[in-house]
Amino acid sequence: MDRFEQFIRERQYLANVTPATVEWYHRCFKWLPSSAPTQGDLADVIIRMRQAGLKETGVNCVLRCVNAYLHWSHAGSDTRCSSACQHPRAKRLREPKTILPTFTEDQVKRLVTRKPSGKYQRRLHLLTLLLLDTGCRISEALALRVSDIDFDNLLVRLDGKGRKQRVVPFSFELRKALVRHVRDEKSRPEHILLCTRCHTRMSRRNVLRDVKQLCRSLGFDPPVRTLHAFRHTFALNYLRRGGSVFHLQKVLGHSTLEMTRLYSNLTTDDLQTIHERVSLLGRQK
Repeated sequence: MDRFEQFIRERQYLANVTPATVEWYHRCFKWLPSSAPTQGDLADVIIRMRQAGLKETGVNCVLRCVNAYLHWSHAGSDTRCSSACQHPRAKRLREPKTILPTFTEDQVKRLVTRKPSGKYQRRLHLLTLLLLDTGCRISEALALRVSDIDFDNLLVRLDGKGRKQRVVPFSFELRKALVRHVRDEKSRPEHILLCTRCHTRMSRRNVLRDVKQLCRSLGFDPPVRTLHAFRHTFALNYLRRGGSVFHLQKVLGHSTLEMTRLYSNLTTDDLQTIHERVSLLGRQK
């Protein structure tokens, strides 16, 4: 068994990582020329990834995996990597600080108030309502089962990254749409909420295609990172309406507050409104 497979095997059975993480390890290790890369090899890996078109965030995602493997390979898995470690280490790239894409208020209104016709359009409409009302990830929404929904207390249980479950509230308006969908589809508790005709999970690729077509049919271009833009929109609206960033962290299922802060970039209009309210010059009038 080579070193890569040994590392993955220990992470899979001792650290209990998810199958998605195992798949990510395999994809990352394909960039390494050998199981014992030198510092020069790591620099060449970064260059090849950049030449292949990977953005800074994509490169850093691979480097996190590579650095974890290198530390395990040299120091074992019981200690944390520190400046005292002598093993090769890939320095992560500086990532640009960009404003995350969101839907505008007008676009949200068009998505929410549309009157869908037909089974598949009603299912798509429910998906957009779910994403906008709970801020859940698209993977969490597509994996949701009817039994995960507490209709009486307006709560939904989500299976997040790393097998971390969380319970988040939803609105009475969303409850009405959920009840209507479950009733019309004659869904049982064990059924996936937003399923195919065979009660299997919908494809993320097909959902992305349908959402983009929906946006264009409503008269606007879909924002970049379209499906995740629902999550950004939820977070921005949550903060605009006085929600705490600490509560937002809990709702979004982030392990660190730093990740939540990425979602809290207020728009220029927000900053202008706040500035008019707190300006010292404005108080002198």
